[in-house]
Amino acid sequence: MRLDKWLKVSRLIKRRTVAQMACDQGRVYVNDKTAKSAVELKVGDKVHLELGARAITVTVLAVPLRAVAAQECSSLYEITEEIRRPPEILEWLDEQV
Repeated sequence: MRLDKWLKVSRLIKRRTVAQMACDQGRVYVNDKTAKSAVELKVGDKVHLELGARAITVTVLAVPLRAVAAQECSSLYEITEEIRRPPEILEWLDEQV
């Protein structure tokens, strides 16, 4: 399954277009490499997202053939690491870019 579709199905990102934009902006990594939205995910891949004040790393546990129920979406991944940054760090990062 494509990365952008998996991010939507797993409900880590709410919309597929937002997932595509995050990939295009270099905010999504698969196995420590910047990933395009068309990357095919496999079980065992590590996906890292940088979204605003939140950074999250998950391990892919399942790649469904189609959409899953909301109650089952958390069974598609295991959270490895989650970081929440304070707002003052984000302001400093914006100056560096």
